Amino acid sequence: MMFLYTHTPVDASSRIAFSIFGIDVYWYGICIAIGATLALVLGLQTAKRLKVDQNKLIDGFLGGLVVGVLGARIWYVIFEWENYASDPLTIITGFRDGGLAIHGAIFAAAIYAFIYCKVRKINFIKVLEMLAPGFLIGQICGRWGNFFNQEAHGGLVPGATLDAQRDWLLSHWIPEFITDRMYMTVLEPGVVNEVGYYHPTFYYEFLWNVVGLASIFLMRKFWKKYWIGDAAIVYLIWYSVGRFWIESMRTDSLYFLGLRTAQLTSVLMLAFGAVLLVLRRIYKFYPVSYKDFAGEE
Repeated sequence: MMFLYTHTPVDASSRIAFSIFGIDVYWYGICIAIGATLALVLGLQTAKRLKVDQNKLIDGFLGGLVVGVLGARIWYVIFEWENYASDPLTIITGFRDGGLAIHGAIFAAAIYAFIYCKVRKINFIKVLEMLAPGFLIGQICGRWGNFFNQEAHGGLVPGATLDAQRDWLLSHWIPEFITDRMYMTVLEPGVVNEVGYYHPTFYYEFLWNVVGLASIFLMRKFWKKYWIGDAAIVYLIWYSVGRFWIESMRTDSLYFLGLRTAQLTSVLMLAFGAVLLVLRRIYKFYPVSYKDFAGEE
């Protein structure tokens, strides 16, 4: 006798990790905090190898974290202004419920890092080598915040029935605990149009970023022609390619003039990264091998 799976709606309270004095602490925030901590730890290790003052890095990191989060929030609000115009206070009060856009964080953090390096007299190229992997780690952890919030997902997966849709996800090596959370029951026009199982695009991006981070580590270790600072170029190219593809599947994209903002931004970042790669190799700007680095002369 065949038993069909009982499809259970996700309880909204599962987004909450715990409460302190009546204040709910969300998994989303915890994921961001974990990502920031791991990024700092990796950055300090890289700073030690590249002989950058770790105390200066810590000072800059704390300010950069605040600037990055604010940049991510501002970017999101700009392109979703119609949802905040009637009650702008929700820009602040709704912060814990999500609503961050990574591209805003990238641009804000990059500008901040450049200014900070100028003021504190730190080699900006070395900081880029620390910053790019840190961003990937932050995004890797942050995507699990999307998992708990049931956001950053794609459209319905193939399947004429709920069982068929669930089986489709499982047959494509999507872990069962992720598959179960992709069962959407709260309808939202343009995002969730009907009850069913949706693509876990946050998970696709998580995997893509893991491969990108591992690639940087491998190039650092084995490729002598990998120069200090190349991590930023790898990030621009790798992340942009993956985000462009994954964004095409999402149902909650931000739009600008009818175009998906993340795809447009990804194209620009990809082009910028490719130009930097070519020009850096042609003009040999700071051609210092990460693998063979032994300190400044």
